[in-house]
Amino acid sequence: MEVSHFINTIIEEDIRSGKHKKAVTRFPPEPNGFLHLGHARAIITNYSMAKLHGGNFNLRFDDTNPVKEDVSFVEAIKEDIAWLGCKWDNLYFASDYFGEMYNRALVLIKKGKAFVDDLTAEEIREYRGNLTNTGKNSPYRDRSIEENLELFIGMKEGKFPDGSRVLRAKIDMESPNMNLRDPVIYRIQRAYHHNTKDEWCIYPMYDYAHPIEDAIEGITHSLCSLEFEDHRPLYDWVVENTEMKDVPRQIEFGKLIMAHKVTGKRYIKDLVDNGVVSGWDDPRLITLSGLRRRGVPPIAIRDFIYSVGLPKTQGETSIDMLDQIIRETLKLEAPRVNAVLDPLKLVIDNYPEGQVEYLEAENNRENVELGTRQISFSKTVYIEREDFIEVKPNKKWKRLALGIEVRLMHAYFVKANSIVKDESGKIIQVNCTYDPITKSGSGFNERKPNGNIHFVDGTNNVEAEFRLFEDLILDFEDKDVPFIEKVNPNSIIVKHGYFEKDINPKIHDRFQFTRNGYYSVDPDSTKDKLVFNRIVSLRSSFKKK
Repeated sequence: MEVSHFINTIIEEDIRSGKHKKAVTRFPPEPNGFLHLGHARAIITNYSMAKLHGGNFNLRFDDTNPVKEDVSFVEAIKEDIAWLGCKWDNLYFASDYFGEMYNRALVLIKKGKAFVDDLTAEEIREYRGNLTNTGKNSPYRDRSIEENLELFIGMKEGKFPDGSRVLRAKIDMESPNMNLRDPVIYRIQRAYHHNTKDEWCIYPMYDYAHPIEDAIEGITHSLCSLEFEDHRPLYDWVVENTEMKDVPRQIEFGKLIMAHKVTGKRYIKDLVDNGVVSGWDDPRLITLSGLRRRGVPPIAIRDFIYSVGLPKTQGETSIDMLDQIIRETLKLEAPRVNAVLDPLKLVIDNYPEGQVEYLEAENNRENVELGTRQISFSKTVYIEREDFIEVKPNKKWKRLALGIEVRLMHAYFVKANSIVKDESGKIIQVNCTYDPITKSGSGFNERKPNGNIHFVDGTNNVEAEFRLFEDLILDFEDKDVPFIEKVNPNSIIVKHGYFEKDINPKIHDRFQFTRNGYYSVDPDSTKDKLVFNRIVSLRSSFKKK
C-alpha cells in the first residue's frame, strides 16, 4: 500500500515523535441512508491510515437520532464497507456510550459549563444571531448548578414533554464561530431506538457525542471532510471540558464531490421515495450498493480513491476517471463473450439443415490464462441490427450489406443475398450463403472479408435483457428545481436480445461483450432469462463542450 498525502505525513510525524505508537481511526456513518461514492474516500482513507501505521480501524455507527435511523441501514452500510475490502477491527455504536455521555454532561453542569434552556427552537435560532450580528445570552443561562442538575435529571426521567427543554453548552454567544454560541448538546425526544429500544428519552447532539465517542475508543486521528473544520473548536472544547482521558486530533480533508451526480442522502431518498429510481441500489446511482449492482469491481473504486489523491480543498471530479479505471481493471479480468443486444436474424441457406458445430474461441486474447471455450454455430444466427444495411455502402463500411461478404467471428465468411421485411417495412431476416473453406483457423487467405462481426447462434442461446445507463439528472445548474423534475427520460435503455448459452453465468459475474462494452449479471436474472447491466462502454464517450 503506497500512500502519499498530507494526513499520512502528519501521522508519520506523530509516530516518529513518540506522540502515538500507532494510528487508530474510525469511520462513523449515521445509519439514516446508504453510502455513496463520496463516502468511499473517508472509508478508504481511515482504513488505509490505520493499516499502514499498525493500528486499528473502527466502524462506529453514530446513531444519536432515532427518528431517521433504522437497522436496515446499519446492515446495508456494513455490507458496503465489507464489499470495499475495508475490514473493520471493531464494531461500535454511539448508543453504546449513552450512559457515559450522560455522565459527562453532568460533569459539564457541575463545572458551570452547561445549562438547561427553556427557549423554543425558533427562539434559540433568534438568540444565536448570525455571521454579522453576535448572539445574546438566553434568560435561562444563569440558572444555578443545582437547578440545572435537577432539571437535566428530570429530562432524563421523562418529566417534561418533547421539545420543552434542551441542555446547552455554556461557551460564548459572541464568538465569531457560530458553533461555539452555546450549542445544544441534548434534546428531549421520545422515539424508539434500534439499539437501546425505549431506554432513553433524551439524546445527545452529534457535535457533543462525536468527540466523546472518539475519546472513549482511543482514536488518535479523527479524519473527516472539510465541512467539519468549523466544528473543530467545539470538538476540542467537548473533549477538554468533559475531562476525557484520551485526546484525539481532528484533521479535515476535501470531500469527494462527483460532478453531475446525485450524492446527498436527502436527495437520493427523495428519488427513492418518489419511485424515480428502483431503490438505493439502482445502478444509475453512485451509491456503493448501486455501483456494486451495476457490476463495478471494488478494487476499481479503491484505485480510483488513491489515484485522485487526498486534497486539503474541495473540487469536482468527473465520473469518467472512475470509468477509465474500471476499463483498465476489467480489460484483463473479464472474459470476452458474444451477446447480441438488438438482434437481426441471419439464415444461411446453404448450411446443412439441423447441423450444429462447435468452434473454439479464446476467452480473452490479452489474458491467455482465461483459456478458451466452445461456441455453437448453425444454419440460423443472430447479429447486431446495426451490422447490416440494405443500401449500397460506402468504402468506409466494414460490416454486412447486400452483395457484401464478411466473416462471422470464429466461424465462416457469409454473403448477404436477400432480405425479408415485415408489414411495417422493418427488416426481420437476411438470407445468406457461406463458404465452407473459409472456416476460422483454416489458413484461408485468398480474399479479404469486408469486416469481422460477432454473432450468437440461433439454436443455442439464452434470452437476455440488457440495461444501458446514462446520466440520471440532466440539469445541475438550476438549484431551485428539484431533482425529481430534472430526470433524464433516457437514463435507462432496455434492450432484448441473446447471449451465449453454454456460459452459465452467476449473479454479479462480469463480461466484456464483443464491441458492446463491459456488463454484469443483475440479481433480477432468472433461470430462463438473464439480465445484464452495462458497467461501462468499451471507450469513453466523453466530449469536451
